[in-house]
Amino acid sequence: MTMDLLEKTAVEQHKALINKEISAVELTKSSIERIEKLDKTLGAFNSLCVDDAIKTAKLVDEKIARKEEIPMLAGIPTALKDNMNYKGYKTTCSSKILENFVSPYDATITAKLKENLVPIIGKTNLDEFAMGSSNENSAFNIVRNPYNTNKVPGGSSGGSAASVSASEVTLSLGSDTGGSIRLPASFCGIVGFKPTYGRVSRYGLVAFASSLDQIGPFAKSIEDTAYLYEAIAGHDVKDSTSLNLETGNIASTLSCDVKGLKVGYIKELMGEGIADDVKKSIENAIKTYEKMGAAIKEISLPLITHSIGVYYIVATAEASSNLARFDGVRYGYRAQNCENLLDMYCKTRAEGFGPEVKRRIMLGTYALSSGYYDAYYKKAQQIRRLIAQDFDKAFREVDILVSPTCPTTAFDLNSKANNPLEMYLTDIATISSNLMGGPALSMPCGFDSDNMPIGIQIIADKLNEKVLLNSAYALEQELGIYNQRPKI
Repeated sequence: MTMDLLEKTAVEQHKALINKEISAVELTKSSIERIEKLDKTLGAFNSLCVDDAIKTAKLVDEKIARKEEIPMLAGIPTALKDNMNYKGYKTTCSSKILENFVSPYDATITAKLKENLVPIIGKTNLDEFAMGSSNENSAFNIVRNPYNTNKVPGGSSGGSAASVSASEVTLSLGSDTGGSIRLPASFCGIVGFKPTYGRVSRYGLVAFASSLDQIGPFAKSIEDTAYLYEAIAGHDVKDSTSLNLETGNIASTLSCDVKGLKVGYIKELMGEGIADDVKKSIENAIKTYEKMGAAIKEISLPLITHSIGVYYIVATAEASSNLARFDGVRYGYRAQNCENLLDMYCKTRAEGFGPEVKRRIMLGTYALSSGYYDAYYKKAQQIRRLIAQDFDKAFREVDILVSPTCPTTAFDLNSKANNPLEMYLTDIATISSNLMGGPALSMPCGFDSDNMPIGIQIIADKLNEKVLLNSAYALEQELGIYNQRPKI
């Protein structure tokens, strides 16, 4: 019974806990057992936090026994991407340079989960320092897609997505810099949500690109996504970019009513290069919105095609700056047998970082170097502002924008590993919402001829999470496929 319950949504598990059909300890232990059974194949986890997870679950059971009210997510097995700090546990970023680093403090999102009595089951695998689209760049282990273990789960939050898709845990958190939540959500057939920049504190998240990074939920349903978002969102004085705004009540007010909703589909993301099965599923979702009473309109975002170029200048420049701290002096890996301080710096970084991280540091350092700053970084920021203005114009005409999350479904392991430019193109649909800072999500909308999940991306204007999640919920309920699980 517990194994079946692990495949249910968090809301369904909450009801089972309240009705005493199962205890939080039983649910947590079942999650740990499932990870031990499946993760030799999937590689979704870097480490587990068994003792503290069971301790939290016991507190939940005690509250239920005393007939006290518990938070919606209390006792629900949840995982953290391994670039988020959890005091007393390793935060490795799937990198050799942080392989043995134990966090001395909690990230704000970790503290919020603890306040909600959420058992944190473990830390999930990722592309090293969140740099990648396939989760093949981890220093420890590749992650495999639960729908087909010969295919990638997407990146960089591949471990977080695979763990929810395979029901190892019910919920997880990832970070999204250019699509790192939405792409793996699409490939693994679940919901992945990137909130407005500043809605969720980044305190305790190891930075990749500070003006783009945002923490967000993975879940099996939009309702679960909304509850987890409400639990982690809010102002944080420890994060200077945190917005001091009320999140509002979203999860309990979700509705299937989209009459009058204005839906725009992005012209530039529905043309050449989109796989036939993907295009058909997106078109079916658009027709479903229309059938439900929404107004449909084609929207052109002419500068969106420049998003990848802009992103790989801005993101790598910020990464070059953020990763300068990993030098072997203060913490992390330190090379041995060095002749002097400079030699120690060079050997530590050469031995500690993987090839993709080195590639991005080199690109970013070049873009910021004297003589090239104006030509590259400054120009990229100017175009970034113009892309944001394109979105501002679009949202004066429509409430949400839709597109494929990715032009294809999950691709085979190693098929793009030696072609970085082809790999970068998988993020063509997702990057622009990071550049403009608004909320976006991916949710399942169909399956291709090989039974691999297809994701639709829904984007809203900045701070319009309520509109975004409600419109996604209505589509989810009408399509009726969100409860399908991989046979693993």
